[in-house]
Amino acid sequence: MSKRKQDAGESVINKNPNTDDESGEDEDFDVLNVDFEWFDPQPEIDYHGIKALLQQLFDVDAQLFELSALTDLILSQPTLGSTVKVDGNQTDPYAFLSVVNLQEHKDKPFMGKVIQYIQSKARSNPGLAPLAELLSQSTIPAIGLVLTERLINVPSEIVPPMYTMLLEEIDWALQDKEPYNFSHYLILSKTYTEVASKLDAEDSRPKKKNKAVGSSFETMYFHPEDEVLQRHAICHGGFDYSIKQDEGHSDSKRVFQELGIKPQGHAILISADQFKAAVQNVAEYLKPQA
Repeated sequence: MSKRKQDAGESVINKNPNTDDESGEDEDFDVLNVDFEWFDPQPEIDYHGIKALLQQLFDVDAQLFELSALTDLILSQPTLGSTVKVDGNQTDPYAFLSVVNLQEHKDKPFMGKVIQYIQSKARSNPGLAPLAELLSQSTIPAIGLVLTERLINVPSEIVPPMYTMLLEEIDWALQDKEPYNFSHYLILSKTYTEVASKLDAEDSRPKKKNKAVGSSFETMYFHPEDEVLQRHAICHGGFDYSIKQDEGHSDSKRVFQELGIKPQGHAILISADQFKAAVQNVAEYLKPQA
């Protein structure tokens, strides 16, 4: 049975944003109006779609994990979390959100790898020291690992309903005495920095004015809601992926002509008593514009 359906309204995606501001001509672009629907995760339909989104979330480090087992765990909780689709329930999800109890599943080998990975990344960043300390305890607290990802062009307005429904579903699960009484929520996500192109550095032609090679670039967010969530965090911070890419990899992910991008992992730890307020602020920040 599907989750109660919600209408996201007309989400407008600019298909051709390149315009000539000096031409004086009217903007020429196409728009695509899409109605999104929310459903419960369903094992017989969503396995491949959720697994692909997990691969996108973990980026190059995805090969370090047993994503098939992790996907099965997510799908074993059909009343917890959401998928977002466009063309009906039988299609692949464009986005998903779920939460996994690290304490409850710590003894599963595939979850042990995830926990060890997060612990090592937390130790690599002093800003994530509180997270490293929690995961180093003899008994891991009841941390809810929030896993969420969406296709690159899916608008961020689909996010608040997923988080709001998650809070409701956790409340219902607790009434049924299910193991979702979390002490903390840990959101895994991704950021990126723009990096100077290696191709440009090798080019002997005069360069356009830009930041010098080796200068620091601002951290950018794939998920804009992360900037709101981390305002409520005990700690948050980024980390490098374990699997290294060759020097040309950033050029293959250029966002502008002059710059490539370097993705990084990102973790946000929020205490349970702050999570509801964080979700409410995300909903306010991402509410559709009138």
